[in-house]
Amino acid sequence: MIQVGVLNSVSLFQSSTRTIPVAPAVPRHIAIIMDGNGRWAKQRFLPRVAGHQRGVECLRETVKACGALGVEYLTVFAFSSENWRRPADEVSFLMQLFLKMLQREVKKLHDNNIRLKVIGDLSRFDDELNRHIVEAEQLTAGNSGLTLTVAANYGGRWDIMHATQAMLKARPELIANFTEADLEPFLSMYYAPEPDLFIRTGGEQRISNFLLWQLAYTELYFTDTLWPAFDRAALEAAIQSYQKRERRFGRTSDQLQGDALPSAKQGNAVTSGDKT
Repeated sequence: MIQVGVLNSVSLFQSSTRTIPVAPAVPRHIAIIMDGNGRWAKQRFLPRVAGHQRGVECLRETVKACGALGVEYLTVFAFSSENWRRPADEVSFLMQLFLKMLQREVKKLHDNNIRLKVIGDLSRFDDELNRHIVEAEQLTAGNSGLTLTVAANYGGRWDIMHATQAMLKARPELIANFTEADLEPFLSMYYAPEPDLFIRTGGEQRISNFLLWQLAYTELYFTDTLWPAFDRAALEAAIQSYQKRERRFGRTSDQLQGDALPSAKQGNAVTSGDKT
């Protein structure tokens, strides 16, 4: 399906491979793989589903923390296209949990001026879940605060393939020759800047088919902390690590030192307890 509003649009944000983006002190966009729910539950002799329930509470707190810290976009990997390989009862529970989250949390998001977006191949979800997704996006579409994106039945390769197919359907004249700029408006996250910071909890150090196009120059942060234990202090530690990075975007350190563009080291550092 071609995204509404992209046929005649251009990319809304700078591409890190074609320009040198500004590197803000506090990440403008954070992307998270929320890993470790099942292991967190197992350590406590609880069923895996208890870890997923606790994970939703953790996401709620992370959304609050990002809003308080000045993060503009938060994108979380809730369910990958490969997660269908999990046990059927766990997949069924995750689908029901997603539905309950939409039913219970969307009004709160709206009341707090948060915009909700859901990306991925939604064709595999049932009609009720898809209806709630559409209603949630419509309700929060005009909000100007944090944009929370939930990636559900999403895969980075699917995103690129789907965008290519949608672009060629809308603009068949490009079949022989097209550019990054031609393709970008058809990607799932055409409405957001590329992530500044990627976080993966749970100890694994891979991106697992998440935002393959968008993570080209994103700073990667891996932590052993399991997602249900990832609190505001853990988020601030990730941001502090990001602030120590030298974001060169292909340049040398000497070039960066003489450049007028701000680096991730400039600006006020985030410290534990900061509210802005």
